[in-house]
Amino acid sequence: MLDKLALVPALIWLPIAVAALLIWLSEPLARRCGLVDHPKGRKQHEAVTPVSGGIGVFFAILVGFLLLDSLPRASIAFLCAAALLMVLGILDDLRDLRWWWRIGMQIAAALILVYFGRVEVQHVGPLLGVKNTGLGWLSLPMTVVATVGLINAVNMIDGEDGLAGSLVVSIMAMIAAAAFYSGNAAVANRAIIVGGAVIGFLLFNLRFPGRLRARVFLGNGGSAVLGLAIAYFSFRLTQNAKHPVSPVLALWIAVVPVADCLVLIARRLKMGRSPFAADREHVHHLMREAGFGPTRIAVSLSAFSCVAGLIVAQCMRWDVPNPLLLVAFLLLMLGWYLLTSKRVRVVRLFRWLRHLGRAGPAELGTLVAEPPRIVDERS
Repeated sequence: MLDKLALVPALIWLPIAVAALLIWLSEPLARRCGLVDHPKGRKQHEAVTPVSGGIGVFFAILVGFLLLDSLPRASIAFLCAAALLMVLGILDDLRDLRWWWRIGMQIAAALILVYFGRVEVQHVGPLLGVKNTGLGWLSLPMTVVATVGLINAVNMIDGEDGLAGSLVVSIMAMIAAAAFYSGNAAVANRAIIVGGAVIGFLLFNLRFPGRLRARVFLGNGGSAVLGLAIAYFSFRLTQNAKHPVSPVLALWIAVVPVADCLVLIARRLKMGRSPFAADREHVHHLMREAGFGPTRIAVSLSAFSCVAGLIVAQCMRWDVPNPLLLVAFLLLMLGWYLLTSKRVRVVRLFRWLRHLGRAGPAELGTLVAEPPRIVDERS
């Protein structure tokens, strides 16, 4: 175990350096090629911004994977699927493709994982009182739906500077920790590489003192590749008979993008709208309306993701039944659906949490005992 952990610094720093260098070099080229995002409509960033961050992340992942001792079939399949999504994403950023092109290529990426990489969801763990509940013929559609869902979940959550990248780094860290704990060093090492590549991107995407806005965005290709990475590592982590990890843990590790995506799709379908319709109902939009800045949103949601994942992982160590953990996840989504059914209510809650986070020791007790009555401006 110590020998495996000794590799971690190199696996982190190399992709950070490669991603940062490529993003820095490609930024002016992206502007000349028109690979930029213009502020308009729902896009409220302040200036024309290159969307070349995902390109640097993809090539940093590629370099990191190639420098490992071996490149197994599953990793080759992941890189091929990621390359497909990267090319499609660049075209989408340039031409604004129809939604069915995006979904079609996402399905194709999932099929590459299944048929070439032999990576799929074969069971859902001990949910029905048996050791592993096999899926049989449902394995293929379940894998495709899960892959496409995670790709779109990351794309949907990518709405504030630093948010999607920070969440993916936290998810990769938890996947690596779970993989090391279960003895699956191959998954852990590759998850660390992806996390390092995203950290290199965050150097240009997060807001730091003296930087009022992001220098680059992921782009549709970058967010698709990171969503695919979450799906790929979740399958590799939870479907390995030699190093078993319950699939329920994967839900909790990616709780923020998954819950946000599923709840919004359910609400849009209830309203008779397309599940792919754009709006400003995501969790980061609600937090922004409540006064949270982009960096605080990224830090807060990433911290929540880590805490949720660690709590559930500890529950599994205590042999808490998997069905209870699944029910807890479903109850969390139901609670979020009901809470967000009235925008004023959830914005008021986030405003109270923002004031709670800024309160000093003298004010903390008062705020906890008596939450401030904040009236929404539109009411």
